[in-house]
Amino acid sequence: MKNIYYFLIIYILPLQLFAQSKSISDTLKQPINLTAQEDHARLLKLLNIDSLRPGPSGNPNAPNAANSDEAKANPYPNLPDPLKLNNGHIVITPEMWWKQRRPEIKEYFDREIYGRLPQNIPGVKWDVIKVENNKVADIPVITKKIIGHIDDTKYPLINVDIELTLVTPKDRKSPVPVIIHFGYDFSKFPNFDSTKLPPDFDKWKSEILSHGYGYAILIPTSFQDDNGAGLTKGIIGLVNKGQPRKLDDWGTLRAWAWGASKTLDYLKTDKNVDGNKVGIEGLSRYGKAALVTLAYDQRFAIGFIGSSGEGGASLLRRNFGELIENVASTGEYHWMAGNFLKYAGTLTTKDLPIDAHELIAMCAPRPVFISCGSPEVEGNWVDAKGQFMAAVGAGPVYKLLGKKDLGTNEMPPIGTPLVYGDIAFSQHSGGHTNAPNWQTF
Repeated sequence: MKNIYYFLIIYILPLQLFAQSKSISDTLKQPINLTAQEDHARLLKLLNIDSLRPGPSGNPNAPNAANSDEAKANPYPNLPDPLKLNNGHIVITPEMWWKQRRPEIKEYFDREIYGRLPQNIPGVKWDVIKVENNKVADIPVITKKIIGHIDDTKYPLINVDIELTLVTPKDRKSPVPVIIHFGYDFSKFPNFDSTKLPPDFDKWKSEILSHGYGYAILIPTSFQDDNGAGLTKGIIGLVNKGQPRKLDDWGTLRAWAWGASKTLDYLKTDKNVDGNKVGIEGLSRYGKAALVTLAYDQRFAIGFIGSSGEGGASLLRRNFGELIENVASTGEYHWMAGNFLKYAGTLTTKDLPIDAHELIAMCAPRPVFISCGSPEVEGNWVDAKGQFMAAVGAGPVYKLLGKKDLGTNEMPPIGTPLVYGDIAFSQHSGGHTNAPNWQTF
C-alpha cells in the first residue's frame, strides 16, 4: 500500500499537474505581438487623433533643429500652482497637502502622464542565487546576485524575472544605507565594446563604498523592455495577459518604478541593508524613472536624478531641446500612458493640468538632487534650465512641509552646486553622465 502511495505522489501527481497547467495554457489568449508603430497607431485611433505634430531634431544643424534660444523658451510661463486645489482654494497646512492637493496631483500624473498602477500586479519571490566575497577598487565587499521571480500563475504564457545585484562593504558590522542604481545589461547590446566606456564610468561604485554605503544595480529591462513592441510582454504584458494597454494604463517608466519598489521590499529583508535608508538613482531615461520612483514611493529616503529631461525633471511647457512631441513619438511613447499622446496632437502643452515641478513636489519632504551636464558637452536636449526652473517651482511645497527649497530663483553658473536645501541642483562641466556629480551628491 505504501509503495502505491509513493508511486502516486512521485509519478502520477506531477503528470496531473502538468496536464492541468497545459490545459490552462491552451485556454488562454496568446500574447498579441505588435510593432511600436502598430501599437502607436492603435492608441491614436483610440484617442480619435489622425496624426501628431513632429518633434524637433537634436541635431543643431538640421532644418527642424530644437530651439536653443532662451528668449523663445517659455511660451507658457505661468505654471500650475502646486498649492492651489482644483476648487481654487489655497493649501495652507501640511494636512491639506497630504489629504487634498497631493492626491489631486497624483491623479493627473496617473491619468495623463505616466499611467495607473494596476490593482492586480502579481507578487515577487526573491531568490539569492549567488553570494561572493570579492573586491571593488580594493574595497572588500559582499556581492549577491538576486532574482525576483514574478508570479505568472494566472498567465503562464509570459515569464518575467527581476535581475538585481547587491554590493555591500564586507567590514561593516551593522546594516548600511544603499543606493539603487538603474543599470544597463550590456550583454544585450550587440557588438558592445566595454573599452569605449568613459574611464570614470564605474567610479561611483567605489565612491559609495568608501562612505561605508552599499549599492544595488537593478536592470529595468529585465522585467520591462524599453520599446513599444514590449508593451504586451514583460510585467505590463503579464498583468494585461498579453493584450494591449488601455489609454490610462501604466507605461514603462511607471513599470520600472514599480520594479524599484519591489527591490526596496527585498532590501528591507536583507540583514546587510538599512531598509530605512535606501535611495534611488538613474541617468537620462533612467533619471526619469528614478524621479517617478521617488515621487510615487514615499519609503525611498533620497533621489539622485541625472539629466532626466522631458518626461523627467524638465518642465514640459518649455520650448527648449526635447519636447513632448519627441516623447510622444514611436521611439519613446511607451514610457508614458496612452493619454499622454494627445498633448502632441489635439492638445498642446498649455493644456497640461500639471508639470514637472509638481512631480518633484510629490517627492517632498525627502531630499532630491537634480543633476545635469554642460550644454557645451551634453547638448541642450535635456534642458538644464528647465530642470532648474522645475526645482524652483517645487520649493513652496518643501517650505510648507518645513523643509528648505533651493534658496534662489537665479540659476547658478556651471560648477556652482546648490546643495544647502532639501532640493539640490548641480550642473557639472561634463556630458551626459552622473559621474562628475557623485561627490557633490
